[in-house]
Amino acid sequence: MASKFSLTPITDLPIAIKTFPKPPQAIRLFPLLQLNPPPSHYFFKRKAPSSQSLSVSNAVTEQFVESTQDSETTSLSSPSSSKVVFVVGGTGGVGQLIVASLLNRNIKSRLLIRNPEKATALFGEHDEDKLKVFKGDTRNPDDLDPSVFEGVTHVICCTGTTAFPSNRWDGDNTPERTDWEGVRNLVLALPPSVKRIVLVSSVGVTKFNELPWSIMNLFGVLKYKKMGEDFLRNSGLPFTIIRAGRLTDGPYTSYDLNTLLKATSGERRAVLVDQGDKLVGEVSRLVVAEACIQALDIDCTEGQIYEINSVQGEGPGSDTQKWKELFRAAQKS
Repeated sequence: MASKFSLTPITDLPIAIKTFPKPPQAIRLFPLLQLNPPPSHYFFKRKAPSSQSLSVSNAVTEQFVESTQDSETTSLSSPSSSKVVFVVGGTGGVGQLIVASLLNRNIKSRLLIRNPEKATALFGEHDEDKLKVFKGDTRNPDDLDPSVFEGVTHVICCTGTTAFPSNRWDGDNTPERTDWEGVRNLVLALPPSVKRIVLVSSVGVTKFNELPWSIMNLFGVLKYKKMGEDFLRNSGLPFTIIRAGRLTDGPYTSYDLNTLLKATSGERRAVLVDQGDKLVGEVSRLVVAEACIQALDIDCTEGQIYEINSVQGEGPGSDTQKWKELFRAAQKS
């Protein structure tokens, strides 16, 4: 049986290593362009910006409900000196929310991005100790030089592309190259000292030969995601896999029907977590981003695979204890 909690709203968002000839260069960031906000009728409310140029911390705070300061489980004032989170796919829909939330929590972050200028526009200027951007592509093993992982303690991989051919496939950005080869290359390059890698996958990956999943898998997206999952599971690295339902809510980065309709969760802010690839439904990108961040430090999630949906009701927000209860209840069902 799946576990469901009606809680508080979201308030913020060994394997041998190869020697590579040329380490990638860190990219300095510049002033912020405001993050794409979720629809105003979701569970956020807006305040007028104080200026046209905002820090990520301010931009995120202005999008989230004001009850953030009341949360006993979220610290936005004191920096996290011990955790360094390496994010792959940080300019995608889920990835943008993950990076913004990490910065808002003062958690040191490292990004590997194909287009550093995009990161500049999204996340603004920060001290390199807090945010460092490397130009690279997981599809190219030479970009995964050991130097980019220096000091990294945790990893979140939320790369992906569309299930069906689209403009997103330009430049050989296909499911095979992104969801399989990219994940494999990343896992091979990670140092054994990494405390946790969280991989965002999809519901239905174990059923890609069955209807209706076989339709979604016409071009192999579910099969290749499962191959990426299996490679991580067999790597010996401490992992957590988050299988998301159909993604809703902005930022809208995919060329699909959901983008055109600007689908939202509305009143469905509660979180449904299960195991065994049994869930079918939708999930807010906001929920997936928070689940990834929470799973980094919750011990019981190590070595586990979860499906996650958004359902009607209030959600766990950033309350770590409530997320622990969700994950634990799913394991007992």
